[in-house]
Amino acid sequence: MADRAALAAFLRARREALQPEDVGLPRGRRRRTGGLRREEVAALCDMSVDYYSRLEQPRGPHPSEQMLAAMARGLHLSLEERDLLFQLAGHALPRRVWRGDHINPGMMRILDRLEDTPAQVMNHLGETLRQTRLAVALFGDETAYTGPARSAHYRWFTDPVARMVHPEDDHAEQSRLMVADLHGAYIRDGGDSRVAELVDTLNRESPEFAGIWRERPVLGPYCATKRFRHPQVGTLELHCQTLVDPDQSQRLVVYTATPGIESHTNLRLLALLPNAEGTSVPGRP
Repeated sequence: MADRAALAAFLRARREALQPEDVGLPRGRRRRTGGLRREEVAALCDMSVDYYSRLEQPRGPHPSEQMLAAMARGLHLSLEERDLLFQLAGHALPRRVWRGDHINPGMMRILDRLEDTPAQVMNHLGETLRQTRLAVALFGDETAYTGPARSAHYRWFTDPVARMVHPEDDHAEQSRLMVADLHGAYIRDGGDSRVAELVDTLNRESPEFAGIWRERPVLGPYCATKRFRHPQVGTLELHCQTLVDPDQSQRLVVYTATPGIESHTNLRLLALLPNAEGTSVPGRP
């Protein structure tokens, strides 16, 4: 349901926050307002001044998705602000277009500074795009897979070797987390996406996946500590921190251990292994 008062306040705040130079307009000598004028925003959004003014008052019509998209462009809204605009107007969130394997430059700069930490960039399909050397040492080179096996979700439900990195007692919970993660991506991308193709494939090939998928699980607000097994240093209990890029198509996953516990020591040992550049779990590339 639309919230006209909140929509009006949001539009007014965004208009007043923009400066003429932000949108390529001259400031002029007689400008008294700090932000844009309503007529300027209307021109940027390709709509009449009367239509836009009534939305801000608020006494205007219920804007269509096309009008909202035009306002999002005209007001230079971020993806999050655009989503809020659609919500306030009572519309479903617009579908976001996902990037391919190009990693966000800012995310790359962060990853480059984590050489002493297991960390990797993954996309919304669970495909690993880049890893630090300690992530390779812990998980193997996950960027070497091809086809559907590029996805960690696919490998988990179709290749028993993929489960060797976690203790068997944790497999059921990990399966549910995998499905919940993919379900979130499916909701965002829709039924004609690469995510939907992966879901269809897993529903055909894995009865376990199909059973959990029917429950439509949802990820919780945080990632609990996970246990990993390594053939040379043993078990590690690691905290999983995730940084999501602005359009949510990629995430930087960082694994850390609490100082003073055995896992922290084991993580330091992992970094000292002579083959830390390419250690892999048995059965992985």
